Order: sequence, then C-alpha cells, then structure tokens
Amino acid sequence: MTAQRFSISMLLRYVIAILIALVVLIPLVMTVFGGLKTTGDLLSNPIRWPADHLHWENYDGILQSSSFWVQMRNSLFIMLVTATGVVLLGSMPAFIFARINFPGRELCFNFFTLGLLFPLAVAILPLYISLRQMGLLDSHWGIILPQIAFGLPGTILILRGFFLALPQEIEDAAYIDGCTTFGMFRHVAIPLMRPALAAVFVLAMVGSWNAFFLPLLVLNREPLWTLPLGIMRFQGQWGTDWARILAFVSLTLIPTIIFYFFAERHIVTGLTAGAVKG
Repeated sequence: MTAQRFSISMLLRYVIAILIALVVLIPLVMTVFGGLKTTGDLLSNPIRWPADHLHWENYDGILQSSSFWVQMRNSLFIMLVTATGVVLLGSMPAFIFARINFPGRELCFNFFTLGLLFPLAVAILPLYISLRQMGLLDSHWGIILPQIAFGLPGTILILRGFFLALPQEIEDAAYIDGCTTFGMFRHVAIPLMRPALAAVFVLAMVGSWNAFFLPLLVLNREPLWTLPLGIMRFQGQWGTDWARILAFVSLTLIPTIIFYFFAERHIVTGLTAGAVKG
C-alpha cells in the first residue's frame, strides 16, 4: 500500500511538472516557429506548418541588419551596468540592516522596502521631469540610473535575508582576528554570499534586458535604441510584419536563456539561502 501511494504521488508530481513545463515551453516554441513563417501563414493558422517552406530569411535578414547589433550592444551595456550597480549599491545597505544594530534600523529598512510598492509607471511623470532637468533624456544613463534605483528595494530585501542567515560565530571570529566592520563585509560576508549576489545580479540583468517602457520614454534617436524598442521597426502605418517580429523576439531571447542556464543553480541557491535565519 505504501509503495502504491508513493508511486501515485510521484506520478502526480511528474504529471504536474510536465504540465508546467508545457505551459512554459509552448509559447517559446510557437515564437521561434512563428519566425519561420510568413505573416500570412501566421495569421491564417498560427499552429500549422508553413504552406511552402521554412522562411529562414526572416532570421537571416535580422542578423544581417546593422541596427540589430547596435541595439544588442546598447542593451548589453545598459544591462551590465545596471546589474553591477544594483549589486554594489544594494549589498552594502543590506549588510548594515542585517548585521549592525543602531537606533531606527528596522524603520529605515521598512522605508527602503516601501519602494516595492511603487512600480515605475506610478512615478513616470516626476521621473521624466527629473531626467529632463538633469539632461539625461536621450541618454543611456537616463535608463540605467532609474533602473538601479527601482531595483534596490528588492535587492536589499533578498540580500538582507542572506546576511541574517550568517552564523554569529563567523562574525565574532572575524572581529577577534582584527577585522573592521568593512573588513567583515568585504573579506568574510561577500565571499560567503556569492550565490545570493549571483541571484540578484541575474534578476537585475533580465529585468533590464526586457525593459521597454523606460527606454521608450527616454530614448528618441534610433542609434540609442535597445532591443525591445527595435520591434517598432516592423510596425508600419498600414500593417505589422508579425513573422519578422517573432523572429526578432526569438533572437533577443537567446542571451537571457544563456544567462539563466549558466546561473540557474546560483539563482535557486541564492534565493533560498536566506529564507531561514541561522
């Protein structure tokens, strides 16, 4: 009876896992496959095999376009600078809120986490006015700085949980050996929290890579566009080339899939390591 229950339980788990995988993979496969059709075939029957042949020219035309690689470079620059800034500026206050006792610590931490309640769209008007006054419109820094600012609350929340999980004995031993507070942060805490840093780094990278609304607001000149804005090149006054759009989207997915593939273990470890305080 126990073995039968175990088998049924395992079977249900596998079925649920397969269903979840299908829900995730089917849209991805349809996106890649849709880029191999014409727009007419795509609109007539999205799931049917192409009427004549696979249209690799949709992908080939995008890869041979110089604007695609310019947008790729812009997206990579913004993404890497944003993720680096989020990790550097988020790790220090997270350490302070976790390991240093001072009056009003919890109040300050709660004040930082209030940023999670305000999405970018809520602050778009004052943000636009501030960027215009600082001369950051039509500049990549007009995207990087707001993305770092809006990414800090979540980063501090995640990293603080990890810092809280560090055993007190490690901190005491570091101070006995002569470490200062910054030395404890730099030489002890940071090496131990690499999985958590990798997690927030990759999350910041993916969020920056997929950003559309903020670049649309800030960037006017096409040479400064990021990849999400490049989709607009296929939208005309009289029609939209959906097949080329799907091919373009499929190509933009490749870097994020590669990033996640190599960092998946660190993401899971980092997000769960600080879940329980040690």
